[in-house]
Amino acid sequence: MAKEDISAKVTALLEEYTEGRELEIYRVIYKKEGPDWVLRVFLDKPMGAENEYVSIEECEEATRYLSDKLDELDLIERSYNLEVSSPGLDRELIKDTDFVRFAGREVEVRTYGQIDGSKNFEGTLIGKKGDTVIIDKAGKRLEIPSDKISKINLAIVF
Repeated sequence: MAKEDISAKVTALLEEYTEGRELEIYRVIYKKEGPDWVLRVFLDKPMGAENEYVSIEECEEATRYLSDKLDELDLIERSYNLEVSSPGLDRELIKDTDFVRFAGREVEVRTYGQIDGSKNFEGTLIGKKGDTVIIDKAGKRLEIPSDKISKINLAIVF
């Protein structure tokens, strides 16, 4: 079975699991890392959830559920490592709702090519309008086309 098919089937299993819980699927990645295969599942809290962070206990419960289901259905022919976690404090912004949810927060943006002489930007996320991400960089509004962004993460501010 192709990597994309496995990710899609695991996502479907997780949709059953997250229904009725204050959890949502952030990302499912199935890939080869060195000699090993890894099924990496990231769970998140929906916007407006009572608690904004996924707990260790929630990750443990989801791991047990998914492990049991995957064993029962035998979806993955080869051996793999299952990892279930939250996206973390420096989460990558990947969904349009992320740009609404985290507006006002500090972000780090990396671009494929230079924009105004740089490929790395830090600033306050204003939001996303169409295919353009807007940040405030030291009082200056910077609009970056989404197709120029290689990665955008929440910045960890101490």
